[in-house]
Amino acid sequence: MTTVYEQRTVALAPPEPRRSPAGPVLAILWGGAAAVVALWWQDTGSVVGTAGWLTGAGRIAGLLCGYACAVLVGLMARVPLLERRIGSDRVARWHAMGGRYTICLLVAHVVLILFGYAAQDGSSVVHETLTVVLDYPEMLKATAGTVILLAVGITSARAVRRRVSHEFWYYVHLLTYAAVFLAFGHQLALGSDFTGNGAAQAAWYALYLGVAALVVWFRVLAPVRLNLRHRLRVESVHREAPGVYSVVMRGRRLHEMGAQPGQFFRWRFLTDSMRWTSTPYSLSAPPRQDLLRITIKALGDHSAAVPMLRPGTRVWAEGPYGSLTADRSTAHKSLLIAGGVGITPLRALFETLPGEVTLLYRARTAEDLALGGELEAIARWRGAKVLYALNGPHGQRPSFTAESLRTAVPDLAGHDVYLCGPHGFAQDLYEALRAAGVPDRRIHHESFEL
Repeated sequence: MTTVYEQRTVALAPPEPRRSPAGPVLAILWGGAAAVVALWWQDTGSVVGTAGWLTGAGRIAGLLCGYACAVLVGLMARVPLLERRIGSDRVARWHAMGGRYTICLLVAHVVLILFGYAAQDGSSVVHETLTVVLDYPEMLKATAGTVILLAVGITSARAVRRRVSHEFWYYVHLLTYAAVFLAFGHQLALGSDFTGNGAAQAAWYALYLGVAALVVWFRVLAPVRLNLRHRLRVESVHREAPGVYSVVMRGRRLHEMGAQPGQFFRWRFLTDSMRWTSTPYSLSAPPRQDLLRITIKALGDHSAAVPMLRPGTRVWAEGPYGSLTADRSTAHKSLLIAGGVGITPLRALFETLPGEVTLLYRARTAEDLALGGELEAIARWRGAKVLYALNGPHGQRPSFTAESLRTAVPDLAGHDVYLCGPHGFAQDLYEALRAAGVPDRRIHHESFEL
């Protein structure tokens, strides 16, 4: 495989580190929530009695839930500013946390409104529920949207998600778009905060239409344009280690994609068994004008089918995504720590990061060191170091502590650290690095385990 990527270059100087826009983005999102609360406050007079308190609380929960739905869809629109500058994994964690808040607000809105209306009309909650669903405008559609959102929330719970296939979870999750569409009408038709308030209605339409435009552009039109323009096909498949395979893909003008070492794409191989699943895999070598390469470990049905790919198979790609790039670099020295197949993005960075670079590669056995020959060749060529951490003769795992890391890498606190591997491995390494004096701003990590 090294012959395919034998042309290597290293940046002459570190790029200017770019500040993450995470803080301003969060400030904007919380500012929007504050504006929603202000809308409720402005339109709410004195609150009297149990019914008034219940319906008032239900109204504000509903407003915030409607706002949160738009935010959740926007976070998953794969906007480059978020995906490449903040990081796909961080944005996905925001989405997951926001999803939990949204479901709680949804349940609170439904329960509080129904109990408030029942108290106001002096009827039972069951009777009030039937009246609201069957007689109020837009409520049948809103009820269907509510059921869908609850189903999405249930399938996203960790205990459930571990028991269902990725494909089932993914397609249920796609129904979020239908749920938001179905629930939108009742917000304006029944929301007293919008009745007679043209400015509030215009702002709500602008919010939802703006999010819809982001989804259409970045999740539909941009991928279509990318694939029509670059026309990727499988060039070859190579075994790198037990259960680990590299896929080389050829296309047109691939340098125009703007992909950087350390980034990933979402890949869909257009075979009968693999076309329905889109999976993120990192580039395992710097992108070339006509070639891209990924390296995959067989961990599930989709990845296990990779060795069966044939040359000429069409590939659908979306990206590039991710912020584990040289743009994060702040120091002249870098330490790359890879666990298992986490070597893939770090192999590309090992070749291209400027300055002094050390790679620490954790694997069970020497046979499991995927891309080992390439790493050794790169180390010799650029005068870098490669350190291996393998299990002992009786299977004992090496221990990563602050002391062992400082011994292996002098002046560790002065390094940027790029970290990629399983969640538990990355968490242990993060704690050891912090104990060794590495500032949090210099520990760069990206994970697909969400």
